[in-house]
Amino acid sequence: MMTIKDNSVPVVVLRSIAYCALGIGRSLGRLGVPVYTVEGRPSAPVFHSRYNQGCFVWGIDEKPEAESLAYLEHVSKQVGRYPLLVPTTDYAAMFVARHSVELGQWFRFPDQPDGLVDSLCSKKEMHVLATRLAIPTPKTDFPETRAEVEKFLKSAVFPVMLKGIDGTRLCERSGKKMFIVNSADELLELYDRVEEPDAPNLMLQEYIPGGDDTIWMFNGYFNADSECLVGFTGKKIRQCPAYTGYTSLGVCLRNDAVDEQTRRFMKALSYRGILDIGYRYDSRDGLYKVLDVNPRIGATFRLFVGDNGLDVARAFYLDMTGQPVPRTQLPEGRKWLVEDRDLNSALRYWRDGKLSVRQWLASFRGIRETAYFASDDLRPVLARIKNVLASAIRRCCSMRPGWSLPLSSHIGKRAPVRTGSVETA
Repeated sequence: MMTIKDNSVPVVVLRSIAYCALGIGRSLGRLGVPVYTVEGRPSAPVFHSRYNQGCFVWGIDEKPEAESLAYLEHVSKQVGRYPLLVPTTDYAAMFVARHSVELGQWFRFPDQPDGLVDSLCSKKEMHVLATRLAIPTPKTDFPETRAEVEKFLKSAVFPVMLKGIDGTRLCERSGKKMFIVNSADELLELYDRVEEPDAPNLMLQEYIPGGDDTIWMFNGYFNADSECLVGFTGKKIRQCPAYTGYTSLGVCLRNDAVDEQTRRFMKALSYRGILDIGYRYDSRDGLYKVLDVNPRIGATFRLFVGDNGLDVARAFYLDMTGQPVPRTQLPEGRKWLVEDRDLNSALRYWRDGKLSVRQWLASFRGIRETAYFASDDLRPVLARIKNVLASAIRRCCSMRPGWSLPLSSHIGKRAPVRTGSVETA
Protein backbone atom coordinates (compact mmCIF):
# COMPACT_ATOMS: atom_id res chain seq x y z
CA MET A 1 0.00 0.00 0.00
CA MET A 2 1.37 3.40 -0.97
CA THR A 3 2.20 5.96 1.72
CA ILE A 4 3.63 9.49 1.59
CA LYS A 5 5.71 11.47 4.07
CA ASP A 6 3.80 14.76 3.93
CA ASN A 7 0.02 14.71 3.48
CA SER A 8 -0.68 18.03 5.19
CA VAL A 9 -1.40 20.15 2.10
CA PRO A 10 -5.15 20.18 1.30
CA VAL A 11 -6.62 19.65 -2.16
CA VAL A 12 -9.63 21.51 -3.57
CA VAL A 13 -11.38 19.76 -6.46
CA LEU A 14 -13.12 22.17 -8.82
CA ARG A 15 -16.33 20.56 -10.12
CA SER A 16 -17.52 17.00 -9.69
CA ILE A 17 -18.57 15.57 -13.01
CA ALA A 18 -20.00 12.15 -12.19
CA TYR A 19 -17.23 10.07 -10.60
CA CYS A 20 -14.00 11.99 -11.28
CA ALA A 21 -13.98 14.01 -8.05
CA LEU A 22 -14.99 10.88 -6.15
CA GLY A 23 -11.94 9.08 -7.53
CA ILE A 24 -9.66 11.99 -6.59
CA GLY A 25 -11.07 12.10 -3.06
CA ARG A 26 -10.60 8.38 -2.55
CA SER A 27 -7.13 8.26 -4.10
CA LEU A 28 -5.71 11.12 -2.04
CA GLY A 29 -7.95 10.64 0.98
CA ARG A 30 -6.63 7.12 1.51
CA LEU A 31 -3.20 8.71 1.90
CA GLY A 32 -4.58 11.02 4.59
CA VAL A 33 -4.72 14.10 2.36
CA PRO A 34 -7.59 16.51 3.22
CA VAL A 35 -9.77 16.80 0.08
CA TYR A 36 -12.55 19.36 -0.47
CA THR A 37 -14.94 19.72 -3.39
CA VAL A 38 -16.51 22.75 -5.08
CA GLU A 39 -19.65 21.63 -6.92
CA GLY A 40 -23.06 23.11 -7.66
CA ARG A 41 -25.12 19.97 -7.01
CA PRO A 42 -25.36 18.94 -3.35
CA SER A 43 -26.63 15.50 -4.43
CA ALA A 44 -23.30 14.69 -6.15
CA PRO A 45 -22.04 11.30 -4.88
CA VAL A 46 -18.68 12.77 -3.86
CA PHE A 47 -20.43 14.79 -1.14
CA HIS A 48 -21.34 11.48 0.52
CA SER A 49 -17.80 10.10 0.55
CA ARG A 50 -15.98 9.53 3.82
CA TYR A 51 -12.89 10.91 2.08
CA ASN A 52 -14.48 14.26 1.25
CA GLN A 53 -13.56 16.58 4.11
CA GLY A 54 -15.91 19.35 3.07
CA CYS A 55 -18.23 20.45 0.29
CA PHE A 56 -18.64 23.95 -1.09
CA VAL A 57 -21.85 24.31 -3.09
CA TRP A 58 -21.04 26.58 -6.00
CA GLY A 59 -21.68 26.11 -9.73
CA ILE A 60 -18.61 27.70 -11.31
CA ASP A 61 -19.94 27.33 -14.85
CA GLU A 62 -23.26 28.95 -13.90
CA LYS A 63 -21.95 32.04 -12.10
CA PRO A 64 -20.23 35.22 -13.33
CA GLU A 65 -16.47 34.74 -13.35
CA ALA A 66 -15.85 37.64 -10.97
CA GLU A 67 -18.20 36.08 -8.41
CA SER A 68 -16.52 32.70 -8.81
CA LEU A 69 -13.11 34.25 -8.19
CA ALA A 70 -14.36 35.89 -5.02
CA TYR A 71 -15.93 32.63 -3.91
CA LEU A 72 -12.75 30.64 -4.52
CA GLU A 73 -10.82 33.16 -2.45
CA HIS A 74 -13.33 32.42 0.32
CA VAL A 75 -12.79 28.67 -0.18
CA SER A 76 -9.03 29.06 0.07
CA LYS A 77 -9.30 31.01 3.31
CA GLN A 78 -11.63 28.44 4.87
CA VAL A 79 -9.48 25.48 3.84
CA GLY A 80 -6.16 27.19 4.61
CA ARG A 81 -2.56 26.04 4.10
CA TYR A 82 -2.31 27.25 0.46
CA PRO A 83 -4.17 24.26 -1.05
CA LEU A 84 -3.72 22.57 -4.40
CA LEU A 85 -6.46 23.23 -6.98
CA VAL A 86 -7.59 20.45 -9.35
CA PRO A 87 -10.06 21.31 -12.15
CA THR A 88 -11.98 18.32 -13.54
CA THR A 89 -13.76 19.84 -16.57
CA ASP A 90 -12.62 21.76 -19.63
CA TYR A 91 -14.44 24.86 -18.43
CA ALA A 92 -12.85 24.64 -14.99
CA ALA A 93 -9.40 24.11 -16.52
CA MET A 94 -9.83 27.13 -18.81
CA PHE A 95 -11.14 29.21 -15.91
CA VAL A 96 -8.06 28.39 -13.83
CA ALA A 97 -5.72 29.13 -16.74
CA ARG A 98 -7.41 32.45 -17.59
CA HIS A 99 -7.31 33.62 -13.98
CA SER A 100 -4.01 32.05 -12.97
CA VAL A 101 -2.60 35.31 -11.61
CA GLU A 102 -5.47 35.88 -9.17
CA LEU A 103 -5.96 32.22 -8.28
CA GLY A 104 -2.23 31.73 -7.80
CA GLN A 105 -2.44 33.95 -4.73
CA TRP A 106 -4.74 31.43 -3.05
CA PHE A 107 -3.99 28.04 -4.62
CA ARG A 108 -1.16 25.96 -6.05
CA PHE A 109 -1.45 24.51 -9.56
CA PRO A 110 0.83 23.99 -12.59
CA ASP A 111 1.75 27.15 -14.50
CA GLN A 112 0.79 26.68 -18.17
CA PRO A 113 2.00 28.69 -21.19
CA ASP A 114 -0.40 31.53 -22.04
CA GLY A 115 -3.39 30.35 -24.06
CA LEU A 116 -2.34 26.70 -24.22
CA VAL A 117 -5.22 25.29 -22.16
CA ASP A 118 -7.82 27.15 -24.23
CA SER A 119 -6.14 25.93 -27.44
CA LEU A 120 -6.14 22.30 -26.34
CA CYS A 121 -9.79 22.46 -25.27
CA SER A 122 -10.75 23.76 -28.72
CA LYS A 123 -10.75 20.89 -31.19
CA LYS A 124 -10.05 23.34 -34.00
CA GLU A 125 -7.00 24.90 -32.37
CA MET A 126 -5.81 21.52 -31.13
CA HIS A 127 -6.01 20.21 -34.70
CA VAL A 128 -3.86 23.11 -35.89
CA LEU A 129 -1.27 22.49 -33.16
CA ALA A 130 -1.13 18.76 -33.85
CA THR A 131 -0.76 19.28 -37.60
CA ARG A 132 2.04 21.80 -37.09
CA LEU A 133 3.91 19.37 -34.83
CA ALA A 134 3.41 16.37 -37.14
CA ILE A 135 1.07 14.55 -34.75
CA PRO A 136 -1.34 12.42 -36.84
CA THR A 137 -4.97 13.62 -36.87
CA PRO A 138 -8.10 12.56 -38.75
CA LYS A 139 -8.97 14.61 -41.84
CA THR A 140 -11.13 17.46 -40.56
CA ASP A 141 -13.11 20.38 -41.99
CA PHE A 142 -14.42 23.38 -40.07
CA PRO A 143 -17.36 24.81 -42.06
CA GLU A 144 -18.71 28.16 -40.94
CA THR A 145 -21.78 28.26 -43.19
CA ARG A 146 -24.29 25.86 -44.72
CA ALA A 147 -22.77 26.61 -48.12
CA GLU A 148 -19.42 25.31 -46.89
CA VAL A 149 -21.12 22.12 -45.69
CA GLU A 150 -22.66 21.68 -49.14
CA LYS A 151 -19.22 22.16 -50.68
CA PHE A 152 -17.84 19.50 -48.33
CA LEU A 153 -20.55 17.10 -49.51
CA LYS A 154 -19.24 17.13 -53.08
CA SER A 155 -16.31 14.96 -52.03
CA ALA A 156 -17.58 13.50 -48.76
CA VAL A 157 -17.22 9.80 -48.02
CA PHE A 158 -19.80 8.53 -45.53
CA PRO A 159 -20.07 7.90 -42.70
CA VAL A 160 -18.57 11.09 -41.28
CA MET A 161 -18.30 12.39 -37.74
CA LEU A 162 -20.07 15.61 -36.74
CA LYS A 163 -18.49 17.05 -33.60
CA GLY A 164 -18.42 20.27 -31.64
CA ILE A 165 -15.28 22.39 -31.65
CA ASP A 166 -16.39 23.03 -28.10
CA GLY A 167 -17.93 19.69 -27.17
CA THR A 168 -19.67 21.09 -24.09
CA ARG A 169 -21.61 23.61 -26.17
CA LEU A 170 -22.76 20.93 -28.60
CA CYS A 171 -23.78 18.63 -25.75
CA GLU A 172 -25.80 21.40 -24.10
CA ARG A 173 -27.53 22.13 -27.40
CA SER A 174 -28.17 18.58 -28.62
CA GLY A 175 -27.62 16.20 -25.71
CA LYS A 176 -24.68 14.58 -27.53
CA LYS A 177 -21.03 15.44 -27.96
CA MET A 178 -20.79 13.89 -31.44
CA PHE A 179 -22.80 12.18 -34.16
CA ILE A 180 -22.06 9.48 -36.73
CA VAL A 181 -23.72 10.70 -39.94
CA ASN A 182 -24.53 8.32 -42.80
CA SER A 183 -25.92 10.50 -45.60
CA ALA A 184 -25.91 13.99 -47.08
CA ASP A 185 -29.55 14.61 -46.15
CA GLU A 186 -28.91 13.54 -42.57
CA LEU A 187 -25.88 15.81 -42.34
CA LEU A 188 -27.71 18.87 -43.64
CA GLU A 189 -30.70 18.26 -41.36
CA LEU A 190 -28.45 17.79 -38.36
CA TYR A 191 -26.34 20.83 -39.21
CA ASP A 192 -29.43 23.02 -39.47
CA ARG A 193 -30.69 21.72 -36.14
CA VAL A 194 -27.60 21.92 -33.94
CA GLU A 195 -25.32 24.61 -35.38
CA GLU A 196 -25.15 28.04 -33.76
CA PRO A 197 -25.29 30.50 -36.68
CA ASP A 198 -23.86 33.41 -34.71
CA ALA A 199 -20.97 31.36 -33.32
CA PRO A 200 -20.12 28.39 -35.59
CA ASN A 201 -19.13 25.41 -33.47
CA LEU A 202 -19.33 22.35 -35.73
CA MET A 203 -16.58 20.34 -37.38
CA LEU A 204 -16.70 17.47 -39.86
CA GLN A 205 -14.23 14.66 -39.42
CA GLU A 206 -13.47 11.52 -41.34
CA TYR A 207 -14.81 8.33 -39.78
CA ILE A 208 -11.99 5.97 -38.91
CA PRO A 209 -13.30 2.39 -39.14
CA GLY A 210 -13.02 0.13 -36.12
CA GLY A 211 -14.69 -0.71 -32.85
CA ASP A 212 -14.42 0.81 -29.41
CA ASP A 213 -11.19 -1.12 -28.83
CA THR A 214 -9.37 0.99 -31.43
CA ILE A 215 -9.60 4.01 -29.10
CA TRP A 216 -6.42 4.36 -27.05
CA MET A 217 -5.86 6.57 -24.03
CA PHE A 218 -2.83 8.10 -22.37
CA ASN A 219 -2.93 9.39 -18.79
CA GLY A 220 0.14 11.14 -17.47
CA TYR A 221 1.65 13.84 -15.32
CA PHE A 222 4.19 16.38 -16.63
CA ASN A 223 6.38 18.44 -14.32
CA ALA A 224 7.47 22.09 -14.62
CA ASP A 225 10.01 21.11 -17.30
CA SER A 226 7.34 19.21 -19.30
CA GLU A 227 8.98 15.91 -18.43
CA CYS A 228 6.55 13.03 -18.00
CA LEU A 229 7.02 11.69 -14.47
CA VAL A 230 4.37 9.01 -14.90
CA GLY A 231 2.52 7.84 -17.99
CA PHE A 232 0.00 5.07 -18.58
CA THR A 233 -1.67 3.73 -21.71
CA GLY A 234 -4.81 1.69 -22.25
CA LYS A 235 -7.86 1.43 -24.43
CA LYS A 236 -11.62 1.39 -24.33
CA ILE A 237 -13.57 -1.84 -24.32
CA ARG A 238 -17.00 -0.19 -24.17
CA GLN A 239 -18.21 3.39 -24.06
CA CYS A 240 -21.44 5.14 -23.09
CA PRO A 241 -23.32 6.32 -25.05
CA ALA A 242 -22.44 3.35 -27.22
CA TYR A 243 -20.04 4.04 -30.11
CA THR A 244 -19.50 7.76 -29.36
CA GLY A 245 -19.31 8.23 -25.60
CA TYR A 246 -17.12 8.10 -22.52
CA THR A 247 -15.24 5.02 -21.35
CA SER A 248 -17.54 2.69 -19.41
CA LEU A 249 -15.13 -0.25 -19.41
CA GLY A 250 -11.42 0.19 -20.04
CA VAL A 251 -8.25 -1.86 -19.82
CA CYS A 252 -4.60 -0.99 -19.17
CA LEU A 253 -2.34 -2.10 -22.01
CA ARG A 254 1.16 -1.03 -22.91
CA ASN A 255 1.45 0.93 -26.14
CA ASP A 256 4.90 2.40 -26.72
CA ALA A 257 3.82 4.25 -29.87
CA VAL A 258 1.05 6.15 -28.05
CA ASP A 259 3.34 6.81 -25.09
CA GLU A 260 6.21 8.19 -27.18
CA GLN A 261 3.95 10.26 -29.42
CA THR A 262 2.22 11.89 -26.44
CA ARG A 263 5.44 12.71 -24.62
CA ARG A 264 6.85 14.30 -27.77
CA PHE A 265 3.63 16.29 -28.36
CA MET A 266 3.46 17.68 -24.83
CA LYS A 267 7.19 18.46 -24.65
CA ALA A 268 6.88 20.52 -27.83
CA LEU A 269 3.98 22.45 -26.28
CA SER A 270 5.74 22.95 -22.91
CA TYR A 271 2.69 21.39 -21.26
CA ARG A 272 2.65 20.97 -17.46
CA GLY A 273 0.30 19.08 -15.19
CA ILE A 274 -2.10 16.16 -15.50
CA LEU A 275 -3.06 15.11 -19.03
CA ASP A 276 -5.78 12.89 -20.48
CA ILE A 277 -5.56 12.33 -24.25
CA GLY A 278 -7.35 10.02 -26.69
CA TYR A 279 -6.31 8.51 -30.02
CA ARG A 280 -7.92 6.27 -32.59
CA TYR A 281 -5.85 3.63 -34.33
CA ASP A 282 -6.28 3.76 -38.10
CA SER A 283 -5.56 0.32 -39.55
CA ARG A 284 -5.45 1.81 -43.05
CA ASP A 285 -2.12 3.55 -42.41
CA GLY A 286 -1.04 2.19 -39.02
CA LEU A 287 -1.18 5.59 -37.30
CA TYR A 288 -2.61 6.64 -33.94
CA LYS A 289 -4.63 9.79 -34.67
CA VAL A 290 -5.33 12.25 -31.89
CA LEU A 291 -9.03 12.81 -31.13
CA ASP A 292 -9.16 14.79 -27.89
CA VAL A 293 -6.69 16.48 -25.58
CA ASN A 294 -7.93 17.15 -22.06
CA PRO A 295 -5.50 19.52 -20.29
CA ARG A 296 -6.70 18.29 -16.90
CA ILE A 297 -7.38 15.11 -15.00
CA GLY A 298 -9.69 12.74 -16.87
CA ALA A 299 -12.73 10.94 -15.50
CA THR A 300 -11.13 7.55 -16.26
CA PHE A 301 -7.90 8.25 -14.37
CA ARG A 302 -8.47 5.47 -11.84
CA LEU A 303 -8.22 2.92 -14.64
CA PHE A 304 -4.52 3.76 -14.63
CA VAL A 305 -2.98 2.75 -11.30
CA GLY A 306 0.59 1.50 -11.08
CA ASP A 307 1.71 -1.61 -9.24
CA ASN A 308 2.74 0.56 -6.27
CA GLY A 309 -0.59 2.44 -6.14
CA LEU A 310 0.61 5.51 -8.05
CA ASP A 311 -1.90 7.34 -10.25
CA VAL A 312 -1.79 10.79 -11.86
CA ALA A 313 -3.56 12.46 -8.93
CA ARG A 314 -0.96 11.14 -6.53
CA ALA A 315 1.91 12.03 -8.88
CA PHE A 316 0.52 15.57 -9.12
CA TYR A 317 0.24 15.84 -5.34
CA LEU A 318 3.75 14.58 -4.70
CA ASP A 319 5.40 16.81 -7.30
CA MET A 320 3.46 19.94 -6.37
CA THR A 321 4.35 19.49 -2.69
CA GLY A 322 8.05 18.99 -3.41
CA GLN A 323 8.13 15.23 -2.82
CA PRO A 324 9.74 12.70 -5.18
CA VAL A 325 7.45 10.81 -7.55
CA PRO A 326 8.35 7.10 -7.48
CA ARG A 327 8.67 5.01 -10.60
CA THR A 328 5.91 2.53 -11.28
CA GLN A 329 4.95 -0.25 -13.65
CA LEU A 330 1.76 -0.42 -15.71
CA PRO A 331 -0.46 -3.27 -14.47
CA GLU A 332 -1.14 -4.93 -17.81
CA GLY A 333 -4.76 -6.10 -18.04
CA ARG A 334 -6.12 -4.02 -15.16
CA LYS A 335 -9.76 -3.07 -15.88
CA TRP A 336 -11.98 -0.31 -14.53
CA LEU A 337 -15.78 -0.11 -14.83
CA VAL A 338 -18.48 2.56 -14.57
CA GLU A 339 -21.31 0.45 -13.20
CA ASP A 340 -24.52 2.07 -14.47
CA ARG A 341 -23.10 3.47 -17.70
CA ASP A 342 -21.58 0.16 -18.73
CA LEU A 343 -24.88 -1.62 -18.17
CA ASN A 344 -26.57 0.91 -20.46
CA SER A 345 -23.96 0.53 -23.17
CA ALA A 346 -23.88 -3.27 -22.90
CA LEU A 347 -27.65 -3.39 -23.47
CA ARG A 348 -27.26 -1.26 -26.59
CA TYR A 349 -24.43 -3.42 -27.99
CA TRP A 350 -26.47 -6.55 -27.20
CA ARG A 351 -29.53 -5.17 -29.02
CA ASP A 352 -27.31 -4.35 -31.99
CA GLY A 353 -25.97 -7.91 -32.07
CA LYS A 354 -22.43 -6.84 -31.18
CA LEU A 355 -22.24 -8.33 -27.67
CA SER A 356 -23.43 -11.71 -26.41
CA VAL A 357 -24.23 -12.48 -22.80
CA ARG A 358 -21.19 -14.76 -22.66
CA GLN A 359 -18.92 -12.01 -24.03
CA TRP A 360 -20.39 -9.53 -21.56
CA LEU A 361 -19.71 -11.80 -18.58
CA ALA A 362 -16.20 -12.60 -19.84
CA SER A 363 -15.42 -8.88 -20.13
CA PHE A 364 -15.59 -8.55 -16.33
CA ARG A 365 -12.43 -10.62 -15.86
CA GLY A 366 -9.64 -8.34 -14.71
CA ILE A 367 -11.83 -5.60 -13.18
CA ARG A 368 -9.90 -4.18 -10.23
CA GLU A 369 -11.97 -1.10 -9.47
CA THR A 370 -15.31 0.51 -10.24
CA ALA A 371 -16.28 4.16 -10.40
CA TYR A 372 -18.80 4.30 -7.55
CA PHE A 373 -18.55 1.15 -5.42
CA ALA A 374 -15.78 0.85 -2.84
CA SER A 375 -15.96 -1.48 0.14
CA ASP A 376 -14.46 1.18 2.41
CA ASP A 377 -16.73 3.97 1.13
CA LEU A 378 -20.26 2.74 0.44
CA ARG A 379 -22.35 5.91 0.69
CA PRO A 380 -21.46 7.29 -2.77
CA VAL A 381 -22.74 4.22 -4.63
CA LEU A 382 -25.97 4.34 -2.61
CA ALA A 383 -26.33 8.02 -3.48
CA ARG A 384 -25.73 7.21 -7.15
CA ILE A 385 -28.40 4.50 -7.10
CA LYS A 386 -30.87 6.94 -5.54
CA ASN A 387 -30.03 9.61 -8.12
CA VAL A 388 -30.47 7.17 -11.01
CA LEU A 389 -33.80 5.95 -9.64
CA ALA A 390 -34.99 9.51 -9.08
CA SER A 391 -34.06 10.43 -12.64
CA ALA A 392 -35.94 7.40 -14.00
CA ILE A 393 -39.02 8.26 -11.96
CA ARG A 394 -38.92 11.87 -13.17
CA ARG A 395 -38.82 10.67 -16.77
CA CYS A 396 -41.86 8.47 -16.11
CA CYS A 397 -43.65 11.38 -14.48
CA SER A 398 -42.91 13.66 -17.43
CA MET A 399 -44.56 11.12 -19.75
CA ARG A 400 -47.66 10.90 -17.53
CA PRO A 401 -49.23 14.31 -16.85
CA GLY A 402 -50.47 14.68 -13.30
CA TRP A 403 -47.86 12.44 -11.75
CA SER A 404 -45.38 13.93 -9.32
CA LEU A 405 -42.37 12.94 -7.28
CA PRO A 406 -42.88 14.58 -3.89
CA LEU A 407 -39.67 13.27 -2.33
CA SER A 408 -37.38 13.80 -5.33
CA SER A 409 -35.71 16.83 -3.81
CA HIS A 410 -34.42 14.67 -0.96
CA ILE A 411 -33.16 11.73 -2.95
CA GLY A 412 -29.39 11.39 -2.94
CA LYS A 413 -28.72 14.07 -0.34
CA ARG A 414 -26.60 13.27 2.70
CA ALA A 415 -27.58 16.41 4.62
CA PRO A 416 -28.60 20.01 3.96
CA VAL A 417 -25.72 22.05 2.58
CA ARG A 418 -25.63 25.84 2.69
CA THR A 419 -24.44 27.71 -0.36
CA GLY A 420 -21.29 29.61 0.41
CA SER A 421 -20.29 27.46 3.34
CA VAL A 422 -18.27 24.34 3.92
CA GLU A 423 -19.81 21.25 5.45
CA THR A 424 -17.39 19.09 7.37
CA ALA A 425 -17.75 15.36 6.93
